[in-house]
Amino acid sequence: MSSDLLGSVSVLGRHPQASNAVFLVEVTQDDAPAVRAIYKPVAGERPLWDFPRGELARREVATHDVAHALGLSIVPTTIWRDDLPLGPGSLQRWVEEASLDDVDVVTEVPDGWCHVLDAELQDGTPVALVHRDLADLRALALLDAVVNNGDRKAGHILRDPAGHLWAVDHGVTFHAEPKLRTVLWGFEGEAIDADLLARLSIDLTDLPAVRAALDDSERAALADRVAVLRAEGVYPGPSPDWPAIPWPIY
Repeated sequence: MSSDLLGSVSVLGRHPQASNAVFLVEVTQDDAPAVRAIYKPVAGERPLWDFPRGELARREVATHDVAHALGLSIVPTTIWRDDLPLGPGSLQRWVEEASLDDVDVVTEVPDGWCHVLDAELQDGTPVALVHRDLADLRALALLDAVVNNGDRKAGHILRDPAGHLWAVDHGVTFHAEPKLRTVLWGFEGEAIDADLLARLSIDLTDLPAVRAALDDSERAALADRVAVLRAEGVYPGPSPDWPAIPWPIY
């Protein structure tokens, strides 16, 4: 557990665009510099028809711990705390000065980018949804396939000023049924890098945060997804029974 998220928590304000109650907070501890974090209280979760009530914040923590177990430093430190101002919930380290440059809508696909889908603007101009072809985005696409992320929007893919990739917003994950929705379909059918594939050899279902967040059927489905990824060695495609792209894209 990250010690810099264990201090006293003060609420700075509510995120204006989040569908659930999401708060920017400041964490202070002794003489250490204050740390900003995103706080998602269970009490502020809007019920979803296909997910258990009051479990989304725990899935945020489980996703972080799965990424950490896989050696992927792409999810900001995320912990569970019971002693927060509005009740139990998740705390995730805030990414300062983040940019959103890895996904775009263009009229021509540039070199070094992957095509996702074609569309039209309101005036009839043909455009394409694209994302960059980068190793860290391939790692993120694999993580999303493992956790069955149902909401990988472009706005959840951040770059800090140093260029490090950070992925956020992982409440809608780990469903037992195929729910993968993402803007990173450009890797579909391509071989997963051998180093990434080798990371899937560990048992993710027994991680404490996973056991706290998921029921037996969801943990079994997690094991099955990992087994299929290891056996097939390629990035999966969308389910024909579920929308492939989250909306809005950003």
